[in-house]
Amino acid sequence: MSSKKDNFNKKNSKYIKIAINLAKQNVGLTGMNPSVGSIIVNNDEIISYGATRIGGRPHAEYTAIKNCKSNLINSKIYISLEPCSHFGKTPPCTNSIIKAGISKVYYAVDDVDKRTSKKAKYLLNKKKIKVTKNLLINDAKKIYTPYFYSKKNEVPYIIGKIACSKDNLISSKKKYITNYHSINVSHLLRYKSNGLLITYKTVNSDNPMLTCRIRGLEKFSPKRFIIDKNGRIKINSYVVKSAKIYKTYILYNNITKRKKKYLLKKGVKLIHMNLDNNNNFDFKLMFKKIYKLNVSTLLVEGGKILTSTLVKLNLFNEFYLFKSNNVLGKKGKINISDIINDMSKNFDYKKKIDTYLDKDKLINYYWFYV
Repeated sequence: MSSKKDNFNKKNSKYIKIAINLAKQNVGLTGMNPSVGSIIVNNDEIISYGATRIGGRPHAEYTAIKNCKSNLINSKIYISLEPCSHFGKTPPCTNSIIKAGISKVYYAVDDVDKRTSKKAKYLLNKKKIKVTKNLLINDAKKIYTPYFYSKKNEVPYIIGKIACSKDNLISSKKKYITNYHSINVSHLLRYKSNGLLITYKTVNSDNPMLTCRIRGLEKFSPKRFIIDKNGRIKINSYVVKSAKIYKTYILYNNITKRKKKYLLKKGVKLIHMNLDNNNNFDFKLMFKKIYKLNVSTLLVEGGKILTSTLVKLNLFNEFYLFKSNNVLGKKGKINISDIINDMSKNFDYKKKIDTYLDKDKLINYYWFYV
């Protein structure tokens, strides 16, 4: 290919790949904003780089430009996602690129945010800045699948998680069915999600903390959402006692005035939900309400009833099945073979995650929405 046309080549591929890898490091930690990676190149040398900071700001392009100690005139910037072109809490990244004197912009994939989508190229071209897009587009789409789905549908990307024995049982006298390594990976899922959903039954039976308990990552614990139609949650549960430390929401239809007053005093936030014709909550409506509370990725740690319901409604975008090497037999109480069979039918892809879990197994069910 002609170098004069500055078409996609191995060097550009290498630089875009670096930008995508930078974006990966904060996926799930940037709130409602996408995690983006950016590098600046001049004379085939990387002179600066940036990634969207935890919480979503500042943006990757702004960080790369601000941190650069070299002259940016006629340099190139490589970005994992289309640069934003709208005014929000910060100025557009396209403005930063124009002011810096960057001459060429390369990015992997268009944003789906209506305020920005497919606008950057036009704005930058007007300022005589050359733009090349759709570089390693499939690589980028893989990391932006949750963000794209959530932004397009205005609901969280729903991730399911459940642990069972080798013989597909999920309840026993033991507190944990899987081993220490599996428990740590499940806490990484909490770390990468900004919301967590369970039912009051799990709270009342297990009294879970529902926090990320990996040392150093505790502050990234997700917001906790508890389905409790008739206000039956135990008031001495850990989630109630710690509601002023970790944001906790109860999705309810009917709670006594006395209990409501107590829960509010403890810092619990209450979300009223209407019932459908079958006297149940509408999960699609529930997820829209949760999304409005700045939750783009919701981890569901349900028991059999909640998990089975969402599987049958086809509302999971992705699912993680942790499977112990131990057989529970008569010590187990609830069999989830039917759920596992339904997931195999519902999802397009299934893969065993290659990570060290000793004798446990981790199976990921998923599909791509791109």
